[in-house]
Amino acid sequence: MAATRLELNLMRLLSRCEALAAERRDPEEWRLEKYVAALEDMLRELKKQSSKPAPELLNEYSRKVDFLKGLLEAEKLSSSTEKALANQFLAPGRTPTTTKERTPATKTVHLQTKARCTGKMRSELLGTVCFDSEELNIRKRKGLTSDEKQSAVELDAVLQHHQDMQEKLAEEMLSLARSLKNNTLAAQNVIKQDNQTLSHSLRMADQNFEKLKDESDRLEQHAKKSVNWLLWIMLIVVCFIFISMILFIRIFPKLK
Repeated sequence: MAATRLELNLMRLLSRCEALAAERRDPEEWRLEKYVAALEDMLRELKKQSSKPAPELLNEYSRKVDFLKGLLEAEKLSSSTEKALANQFLAPGRTPTTTKERTPATKTVHLQTKARCTGKMRSELLGTVCFDSEELNIRKRKGLTSDEKQSAVELDAVLQHHQDMQEKLAEEMLSLARSLKNNTLAAQNVIKQDNQTLSHSLRMADQNFEKLKDESDRLEQHAKKSVNWLLWIMLIVVCFIFISMILFIRIFPKLK
């Protein structure tokens, strides 16, 4: 599907915003913020159109606009630590905006911003200030002093220690997640087996109940038959006794 005019304008403005974000801007720079606001409006209009792009492409546009918006919000923070932490949670785009780009511009901006924030944090920890380019070249030629080298080594050690702690914590969390998953699977298997055993027991109970009911019916019928035979036998015995008494009286008259 060919891109609409609104989509083309959004792509051009998005490419322009990415270029502005990659540059070093003055604190009073206002264009990028206005451009990002315009991008949000254009993206909302694009989502409402009937001939809108594929959902994957819309998600990529939204991802890049959210990245630029988060980048502006991170720049408004006061300390370098807060800026670095905010930049850690930013998610750049996955695909280039234009065909001229080899890698996504937002990813390049993300890396530059992270490096800039890390440099500022290092400078604040070392107690240094920003120098002019000429002074930086002179210091590069002369080299660092022993105290600065020692401070840099200590800072690198501290950063490495924190990185090692983070990696160790991540490994422990991953191990706990795996253990929790294994325990959950084991519990599911146990519950499944218990359900199967309970179902089998219920089936056996139903079968035993049916058998008991059949046997009860048979016993009741047998009891009824036994009572009937006994009743008939008693009637026959009573009749026989009655007839015998009559015959006895007839045969042996009363004595005078």
